[in-house]
Amino acid sequence: MTTTKHATNKPFYTVFIHLGFWCLVFLWPLLSVEDITRVPHILNRNWLFTSSLLVIFYINYFILIDQLFFKKKKPVFYIINLILIAGIAFIVSYFSEMDVFNPTMDGVRMREMRSTSISQMQLVLSMVLCIGMCVGLKTNKRWSKGERILQEAKQAQLSSEIKYLKYQIQPHFLFNTLNNIYSLIDGSPDIAKTSIHSLSKMMRYLLHDSNTDRVPLSKEVDFLERYIDLMRLRVSGNFTLKKNFPVINQPVQIAPLLLVSFIENAFKHGVDAIQASHIEVELTLENNQLRYRVINSSFPQSEKAADSGIGLENLRKRLELLYTNQFELLTEEKDGIHTASLTLNY
Repeated sequence: MTTTKHATNKPFYTVFIHLGFWCLVFLWPLLSVEDITRVPHILNRNWLFTSSLLVIFYINYFILIDQLFFKKKKPVFYIINLILIAGIAFIVSYFSEMDVFNPTMDGVRMREMRSTSISQMQLVLSMVLCIGMCVGLKTNKRWSKGERILQEAKQAQLSSEIKYLKYQIQPHFLFNTLNNIYSLIDGSPDIAKTSIHSLSKMMRYLLHDSNTDRVPLSKEVDFLERYIDLMRLRVSGNFTLKKNFPVINQPVQIAPLLLVSFIENAFKHGVDAIQASHIEVELTLENNQLRYRVINSSFPQSEKAADSGIGLENLRKRLELLYTNQFELLTEEKDGIHTASLTLNY
């Protein structure tokens, strides 16, 4: 509705600007008038001047510039304008000699003083200036339209890329989670049922809430909590997990499914079936910044797994598209410990 209203009002705004400009041109000579008795005569003569500029301006504005100037027919454009200028100057000169534009006093025709007369040179220069102004306006309008189309194309491409990157998460996540639940069906059917119920809520988030550009951070954190609970089902007892999520009392919104990649990566490469493993997850909010960090044990041999997922590279691409110059993403591998941190301005 807003776009339609804006598109409807724009032509009226343009007409208003044009009318205001030509009224100013028509009334401009009155600023230098000292004898108020001469006002009617000056306005009468100024019809010729203003009308000639109107004609040359709108012939170019609606016809010549679009049909000739922008279609690489500039020689023809210049020739036609020279003919128009000469023709209009001749017509104005002819009509300006008529009695209606030259009052008489005691039977003697009076000429306008030089400062208020319409000389041929003044008229020609004004028409040339008018053509130049018209070319400038049309060029700027054409450039603005091109920029708008380019921005719309970039925005469409951006939305497409974001959707592609985001939807890559869903099949991968669903595949891993179903494998986890499958392993529990025989040995722990009650836990499997609870996990399926939790999975259904997560899939609702994936299919509905995450289709928007922004989601409440509280919903994203709830998704992370459920994801962590499901991923813990398959790990051995030789595993410790620490998590620290804040109580979110402020209306913070972020792009959906940004934070899960850290945890997914941590479970994939930081948990071993035999060796002691650990994952620490911490999320804080301070000074309009979101700080998110995941620290996990690292087992390089796990990187040989065939299914590497979309990982942190996908996250970086999404952040570059969604939060240009508003984030810092760092990863570090040292002494068997992998640290991934994200600072995001929201």
